[in-house]
Amino acid sequence: MSGGVVLRIVSVNAWGGALANELLPWLAEGAADVVCLQEVTRTPGLTGWTRFDDGDRALPQRANLFDDVRAVLPRHQALFLASDSGPVTDATGARHRQDFGVATMVAERLPVVGVDSAFVHGEFVAHGEWTVADRPRVALAVGVVGRTDGRQVWVVQVHGLRDPAGKADTPARRAQAVRLTELVQRIREPDDLVVVCGDFNVLPDSETFDVLGGIGLTELVGTADTRTSHYPKPVRHASYLLVSDVAAVERFEIVRQPEVSDHRALLLDLRAWPRRAADPALACPP
Repeated sequence: MSGGVVLRIVSVNAWGGALANELLPWLAEGAADVVCLQEVTRTPGLTGWTRFDDGDRALPQRANLFDDVRAVLPRHQALFLASDSGPVTDATGARHRQDFGVATMVAERLPVVGVDSAFVHGEFVAHGEWTVADRPRVALAVGVVGRTDGRQVWVVQVHGLRDPAGKADTPARRAQAVRLTELVQRIREPDDLVVVCGDFNVLPDSETFDVLGGIGLTELVGTADTRTSHYPKPVRHASYLLVSDVAAVERFEIVRQPEVSDHRALLLDLRAWPRRAADPALACPP
């Protein structure tokens, strides 16, 4: 697909903003058209830092990472989808209820022409205390088009379920993959480009990719390391990205530096629409 306009997509598990001082400037400078973030926090009426504790780990988190990101991407359209909510504490020890989920930011120059979502595991839960396992998970799909070309691009992100037993296949993970494919099949038309990305929490040989491959999606990460130095465990696989048309991929990168989370970001440049020289609105930022 030569001569097309590049659509830049970035996906990263934001780790609740634990490395916000690195993450936020990187997002602001990155000129991505679509930003997909997992592990995004939102605490109405609260800013600054909080502490999250699920009995297995305690982490610093931004009280409202969603608003933090909106502040550094003021010319993006912002969508947040909560999977669950639970208690966090601020610096004084006061407890607050925090929403947890995914967020997608779309550059304002792109018309958003479709939005859909699905719980791929469980359903929304308001936790009295955070649980270690079996937390609900969501997928968020956003459809965009070029200003002078009607071909639709769907960008679907997912945060896969976390299992303390590890990342091996389970019936729950297979069901998760099936629900994700059902979402993709529901939204797309035959000529649409589809990108599916996120923190899947599975291994590279997972049957998840057989299920998604069955609807024409090709996975690009393979066995590559998608973790940073902030993640101490030996299994280095978590984040993946799939596309419906490999020929449309201009560039794909697993970003090693800077480290903005305990996950490495995934960057995709996709040739999505024909270039129309007379329409400067189609020009991507440098």
